[in-house]
Amino acid sequence: MAGEATKNDKAWADLFTKYKILENVQRQGYIEITASAINEFREARLMTKFDHRANLPELFAKNKLAILPITRGSYIISNFEAYKDFEQIETEITSAIFPVHIESIDYENITSEATAINCAYVSGILADFINDEELLPTVSGRMSSNKFSFDIRNIKTRSNVAVNVINSQVEIDGGYEGVSKLSLIEAKNFLSSDFLIRQLYYPYRLWLNNVTKKVVPIFLVYSNSIFTLYEYEFQNINNYNSLVLVKQNNYNLHYVQIGLDENITVL
Repeated sequence: MAGEATKNDKAWADLFTKYKILENVQRQGYIEITASAINEFREARLMTKFDHRANLPELFAKNKLAILPITRGSYIISNFEAYKDFEQIETEITSAIFPVHIESIDYENITSEATAINCAYVSGILADFINDEELLPTVSGRMSSNKFSFDIRNIKTRSNVAVNVINSQVEIDGGYEGVSKLSLIEAKNFLSSDFLIRQLYYPYRLWLNNVTKKVVPIFLVYSNSIFTLYEYEFQNINNYNSLVLVKQNNYNLHYVQIGLDENITVL
């Protein structure tokens, strides 16, 4: 039995009717819509944040649609392949030692992405994963994307669609610069089967033009006391769907070294 329609489902149903969204997508391959148009039915901020496929409104999921921001106040809707499934490769867990002098973080009670990133940094997890002991926090928060273009795969036609972005909002959970790389981290404090590629791609494109060092997209998931880190690489800078997994490691935290077994190593 289908679940009860959410507020987003109902508001998007009204928007699909008013702006003939399905008809426009079928005719020209996409439709652009402004935040002000969305706000007429429900706040755009709540209507456009779908970090995982499971978050998509009913009409989006049913018609294989996704939505991406293209300016500070407008979006594009199409049959985009906007999400990527997580891959689980490594099962071994590396144990990191949490600094005993840190009192302002309770590593046994991590309730936010920001705290998860801070724990990973102060415990040396990030330095180990990125392989850089000179790692320092540099950029984070909301910023403007500047201007760039990219190709993204259309799920139905299997062809690429060109998208132009001009000063869309970008949010970076954590940026850490080392000797040779700038690592940009997107973090979640719950498990999911997939993620929205945009959360890695937009920050990547922004900082690619602002630093001479290599820009490395990293996804960090903290769940069940385990930090799982994924490093990705966009093999084609201009292709949204070209990311491949470079490596994936698992970590946990302790105040003191624990007894070792065949599945656990210590930094």
